[in-house]
Amino acid sequence: MGIQEVDVLAVGGGPANLAFAVGVEEMAPELAARTLVVDDHEAPVWQPGLLIPWTQSQVSFLKDLVTMRNPRSRFSFVNFLHSTGRLDEFVNLGSFTPYRLEISNYLRWVAESLSLVRVAHGRRAERIEPVRAAGGAIVGWQTRFTDGSAVESRSLSIGIGREPHIPEVFKALPAERVIHSTSYTQRIGALDPAGAHRVVVVGGAQSAAEMLYATHQAMPNAQVTMVMRAIGLNGYESSKFTNELYYASFVDEFFDAQPEARTQLLAEMHRSNYAGLAPATLDTLYRQMYLERLTGAERMHITPMVDITDAQLDGDEVVLTLADRKTGALRELRCDVVLLGTGFQKTMPSLIRQLADSAELEDIRVTRNYRLELPASASASVYLQGVNEASHGISDSLLSVLGTRGGRIVEDLLAHRADTDLAAVPAA
Repeated sequence: MGIQEVDVLAVGGGPANLAFAVGVEEMAPELAARTLVVDDHEAPVWQPGLLIPWTQSQVSFLKDLVTMRNPRSRFSFVNFLHSTGRLDEFVNLGSFTPYRLEISNYLRWVAESLSLVRVAHGRRAERIEPVRAAGGAIVGWQTRFTDGSAVESRSLSIGIGREPHIPEVFKALPAERVIHSTSYTQRIGALDPAGAHRVVVVGGAQSAAEMLYATHQAMPNAQVTMVMRAIGLNGYESSKFTNELYYASFVDEFFDAQPEARTQLLAEMHRSNYAGLAPATLDTLYRQMYLERLTGAERMHITPMVDITDAQLDGDEVVLTLADRKTGALRELRCDVVLLGTGFQKTMPSLIRQLADSAELEDIRVTRNYRLELPASASASVYLQGVNEASHGISDSLLSVLGTRGGRIVEDLLAHRADTDLAAVPAA
């Protein structure tokens, strides 16, 4: 296959790069016509593994791809509702938090509404190499895809998200017995809904709770057990004071903070996103378990304060070894399938690590405007989205800052190009 040439390549077609694409269209239309977004899914979709119909976002609809940067944009969530004839119904719903399904539909609508930026689906990037000038300076990038094609670009925006975290203890199990939340809806259908399955859900946050309840409801003869290290299920820390730390303007404060302060902020904000549940989810689970105890037909169970120290296949059963964190006692829990609500790896995605190695970078660091720090001689640029929590705060992987971040990247990309182009002009 030949090599396609573009000016800007955005790898990953999720919310991050769609917000960037909208920013390019609105702020730099000439550049937008030379920009390509590629994604490995066959169509735009948001969190497909947990696209359960009744699940809701925890973020206001106003924090869409553009409104916080440009409230007058035609790409807003409100305009999406208007364009699809659903504005009256959404307003009447009286909620700031849309269903995930509606957000996914919004992202598809935005991708289809882009008039300058091109979007291509079904293409997975597997390797990125620098393109160097005769003197060795990095002047571009060649991105290779699993279908054998390649794209060369001067600039990259990488928004592929982090990779699923599969705890080591489960890696000895057959793949068909372990389902991570990122593939829950695609794979749970392989189980007979009428079967008397024994399902264990690992984790105590929102994704684990959603899988617990969804499985319980879809499989009326199944026993579902949630296993967690925590003392029990907790609600999100969602006070208005805490939510101010999700303002786009707070990213500046976090970026400029001392390392000790960054560590404290991330630790204290953990329950505002990663270690809690939405109030409605907590109430639903508690009421379900209460009714089951009342009627004597218990199918939902929660086992707190245990570590899973071993996971083996014994015949046709998965055998989990649970260590009680209070007493140290060990016991077995036998099941048919394990659902993992264990989140994502903290390390950089392998594609980004490979790019850094090929560019001979000792460290992966980004500027305030999300640009990967390359040698000063480089006229090429790379922007990393959704993987900068350590330097930009807990909101970096969430919807909260998408519109503002996309705009800052566009501004920085244009300024960096102007600076490097000027530097390349010989003195008179």
